[in-house]
Amino acid sequence: MAEFDYDLFVIGAGSGGVRAGRMAAAEGVRVAVAEDRYLGGTCVNVGCVPKKLYVYASHYAEAFHEAAGFGLEAKLVDFNWSVLRDNKTREIQRLNGIYTGLLENAGCTLIHGRARVIGPHEVAVGDQRYTAERILVATGGWPYIPDLPGKEHVISSNEVFDLETFPEDVLVVGGGYIAVEFAGIFAGLGAKTHLIYRGDLFLRGFDQEIREYTAQEVAKKGVNLEFNTNITAIRKLDNGRLEAELTDGRKLEADQILYATGRVPNIQGLGLEETGVATRDNGAVIVNEQFQTSVPSIYAIGDVTDRVQLTPVALAEGMALVKHLYADGSPDVDYDLIPTAVFCQPNIGTVGLTEEDVRARHGAVKVFKSEFRALKHTLSGSDERTLMKMIVDAETDRVLGIHMVGPDAGEIIQGMGVALKAGATKAVFDSTIGIHPTAAEEFVTMRQPVR
Repeated sequence: MAEFDYDLFVIGAGSGGVRAGRMAAAEGVRVAVAEDRYLGGTCVNVGCVPKKLYVYASHYAEAFHEAAGFGLEAKLVDFNWSVLRDNKTREIQRLNGIYTGLLENAGCTLIHGRARVIGPHEVAVGDQRYTAERILVATGGWPYIPDLPGKEHVISSNEVFDLETFPEDVLVVGGGYIAVEFAGIFAGLGAKTHLIYRGDLFLRGFDQEIREYTAQEVAKKGVNLEFNTNITAIRKLDNGRLEAELTDGRKLEADQILYATGRVPNIQGLGLEETGVATRDNGAVIVNEQFQTSVPSIYAIGDVTDRVQLTPVALAEGMALVKHLYADGSPDVDYDLIPTAVFCQPNIGTVGLTEEDVRARHGAVKVFKSEFRALKHTLSGSDERTLMKMIVDAETDRVLGIHMVGPDAGEIIQGMGVALKAGATKAVFDSTIGIHPTAAEEFVTMRQPVR
């Protein structure tokens, strides 16, 4: 090992890279971590954390309105975008500092700059070259915006958090997590919002009934859903606003157009192809079960491999890799039964298989469902409703999927994920006493299948 400057050189200080670097350093490994943008990666800076803060903010206007039913009247409530934006920025800067401390206190060398792989054991950052026994690529993903006339006028999820002024109206393009969440954020904060998606229904891959129910609830919150359409061209008007021409011939004006049309592996300028690291057509780094690329000394984890684009997955992969390389552990990461949430309004929480998947794989299925108006809304006046759904293998009684649309769905489904991971059957749920009155108790009181 002494023949190299470092034992492990990590490119990218996002969730996976930081976790791998810290854990390796704790095992006595000489670690360098290079980052050219911000500590904490997408999640901390332009992803999960600031997005969730904005989601919290977007709920308040509705909450103030609903409070009247409980005898609390809010008067003269004004929204100040700059206060939210700048408070968010201060919190992110605090987290950046924490990540710096975590790496340095663990004994990692932190290098600021864009790293480029120039050989199986060599990395360049600017004019400086470093050698390492192993190189770990953990550079995450990057927003994808399709080519179209006027593309230069749109923003991505990288820029949306720091707008100079809050838009009066906005077009959000896309049908995944980010698009649906930001449509809810903008609408909740008072912008006239259109969500434009080329397909029949957003959130492809989720349970069909959940998708349909979510569309119904999201529309109630003031988001104009424009399915089966797309933008063909964008032009900037003399007044500074943007005009989008749609495939159906209509034209929509807006202050901002946000493209949330997916993310691609962030490998631009890394030098992977020149080094012989194999990638897929979309740039995803190809790895084996040990996270090893086609170059044995180079590894990759997280979104850059395009397996499962979730922060906790990158963390799990980073820990598994270090255990495998330096602590005699298993590199296996269990990708089954990963709970996930969409922080739209109301939230979606899900773990396990969709009803469509279960019927295709297991045949005999029991579907349990509860759909209701939450107790809170009997006084709030809101017409928001909640859907809970459980899918059970009729032969084994094992619960194969749980899905929810409603407030705090992510918080509730996290616990359900533990139950499914433990192999819980419907009988186990039936024998569990609920907490009353809560929405979550519905999962242990469903008695009769709906189909």
